[in-house]
Amino acid sequence: MNDNGGSTAEPEIGLESDEQLLRRFATTRDQAAREELATRFLPLASGLAARYRDRGESMEDLEQVARLGLLKAIDGYDDKRANSFGAYATPTILGELRRHFRDRSWSMRVPRDLKEAMPRIRAAIADLATEKGRMPDVEEVAEATNMKTVEVDEALAASTAARPASLDAPASARVVEEGAVPLVEQVGLNDEHLEHVEYNVMLEQRLEALSERDREVLHLSFVEDLTQSEIGKRVGVSQMQVSRILRASLERLRESDGDVDAAG
Repeated sequence: MNDNGGSTAEPEIGLESDEQLLRRFATTRDQAAREELATRFLPLASGLAARYRDRGESMEDLEQVARLGLLKAIDGYDDKRANSFGAYATPTILGELRRHFRDRSWSMRVPRDLKEAMPRIRAAIADLATEKGRMPDVEEVAEATNMKTVEVDEALAASTAARPASLDAPASARVVEEGAVPLVEQVGLNDEHLEHVEYNVMLEQRLEALSERDREVLHLSFVEDLTQSEIGKRVGVSQMQVSRILRASLERLRESDGDVDAAG
């Protein structure tokens, strides 16, 4: 209590330790604490961004991407489940940088006509899904857009190659739009991408059958594109345990998918 009978004020943000600030933000989501943490750990983000400085991007752009990864790490950090913040933030920032280069690579690699066709393909998929009550196959999309099947395949596959599926995306989405389940993971493909697509669709639909830890491991593997060693550090288990969790989770998802098919 202070002399006026009120509660003792919390210390100024600038005087708090990193650990105190992290706890404050985790509890209150105080944006001032978030910005202070971002400032304090910016050298970490900048150092990680510098690893990619020879890939044709300006350091300013790389540091912006790394800062986005840093903010994601601040938002997601839980001191009860992770060790130091630096150990947690590093793979998150690196994952953001890797995604940036995958996106850039896709933009440079895919022919202009395929990139320009994507809005038309999205619109056709949305219309067909609404009309049929299911996601259309590639042949149906090709017919609706007056494109060849192989062109639709190439556009969808190239688009998704740089954009891994979000495991939190709504599996029941019927209208395909930015932020919904990626197109290639809903549209039936009839080529070499099929096995990969089936895995991702299955993951989207059956995640609720898994524990929170198993979902997190899958998210870190398939969405953040972390190695098993990096995942182990994030969730506090060994690389071998991560491998077992992934294998068991995927097997359980397969079994769940089979049960649903049989019931239908």
